[in-house]
Amino acid sequence: MIKIGAYNELTIIKQVDFGVYLDGQEDGEILLPRRYVTDDMKIGQTVLVFLYCDSEDRLIATTQKPKAEVGEFSSLKVVDTNRAGAFLDWGLPKDLLVPFNQQKIPMKEGYGYIVYIYQDDISERLVASSKLDRFLDKVEANYKVGDKVDLLIAERSDIGFKAIINNKHWGVLFPSDVFGEMGIGKRCKGYIKQVREDGKIDLTLTQIGYGKIDSLAERVVQTMKLHQGYLQLSDKSSPEQIAKILKMSKANFKKAIGQLYRKKVIHIENNGIRLNE
Repeated sequence: MIKIGAYNELTIIKQVDFGVYLDGQEDGEILLPRRYVTDDMKIGQTVLVFLYCDSEDRLIATTQKPKAEVGEFSSLKVVDTNRAGAFLDWGLPKDLLVPFNQQKIPMKEGYGYIVYIYQDDISERLVASSKLDRFLDKVEANYKVGDKVDLLIAERSDIGFKAIINNKHWGVLFPSDVFGEMGIGKRCKGYIKQVREDGKIDLTLTQIGYGKIDSLAERVVQTMKLHQGYLQLSDKSSPEQIAKILKMSKANFKKAIGQLYRKKVIHIENNGIRLNE
């Protein structure tokens, strides 16, 4: 079966002036418009295409890459609103609808929101929802401390940032585990710091395995990663320069790099510090 809102490998069965038709099996012939057809596409050839519905709700194929597909969370910007709801730019000619009853808060044109993309059971249309809780924590979380995971920063809260883990679960990044710029919609790698007895998951951006280093040392490590593993800071640097880059005092900086050096996480060069491979 073909999957709408996802990539499919389909066979070219007919060539016409305005494109080629693909074998959609029980869904019939599906048009790949001419602007997406390349010279090497021939009848009988299998092509990888993304399927969605055009403005007239006809199934259509494209080789354009959308910003997200069905079953995924993504940060998308509102480009229009009307009586039907809000419309998001997801990288395809037809914008993606968020009905009013799927908006956690009223959406405004020009703003970005984290949404989940799915196919509505009744209308069979591709739509999105910003009511994220409906789609998360539905399967048991089997993470271990130190597991590397994909994160999408989705919400800011009083205790830090809520992040979507591997497109499946909620997790939390506490302020002590956040280094550098961290905005809503950012994607990054993270690690499981703790799975609590109530099932809630704590996250960190620093790889587990350096040993037990405190939050100041973690901040130095993460900032170094953001600067290709090197910081031009040393015990000769001014307190102002250290505070600007690391948001900590010079005394705390010296304490942190001393700890990292003893644990062989970094080595100290003439004018800076560098992460060990």
